[in-house]
Amino acid sequence: MNTPAPPAAPGTPTRPYLLRALHDWCTDNGLTPYIAVHVDASVRVPAEYVKNNEIVLNIGFEATSGLKLGNEFIEFKARFGGTPREIVVPVDHVVAIYARENGQGMAFPMPTAGGEGAAEAPSPVAIAPAAGKPRAPAPARGLRLAREPSPAPSPSAPSAAPPSSDDDPSPPAPGTPRPSLKRIK
Repeated sequence: MNTPAPPAAPGTPTRPYLLRALHDWCTDNGLTPYIAVHVDASVRVPAEYVKNNEIVLNIGFEATSGLKLGNEFIEFKARFGGTPREIVVPVDHVVAIYARENGQGMAFPMPTAGGEGAAEAPSPVAIAPAAGKPRAPAPARGLRLAREPSPAPSPSAPSAAPPSSDDDPSPPAPGTPRPSLKRIK
């Protein structure tokens, strides 16, 4: 007889551990870790850089000061337009972490009103780049993580992620295939 498996015992959410692991992987391989964050009242980031309730943050050691990747919050100080700011992001509001250079990383479900446990129920989604073309990750469940073409910023316009010498200033060519998402179980 088939008996249903007992429900999984509630435990510590996996998201903070996966974020720390992918952050370590990025830094160990000389890549720049970026996080995409769903912004609401519980997130402390510069509001002027939030677009469609989302912000992408560079959490590399070169761009942050006092970075703490905790189980409940990601906290650090960073400069936005030359002004130091305190950043506090609840871990359950991180919807993706990926390497800027090649787009490899992982996407997570959007936060829900039910809290961390409800948001952790679905499996994370691994982000794999398209063959031969490094790009930002593709959207997962309504996320827009891919770089969108935008007008060149003025010299005085700050960016949420500090520029580096190896940034590719050109947008992806139209018609370039987007990376595919692979579900990890």
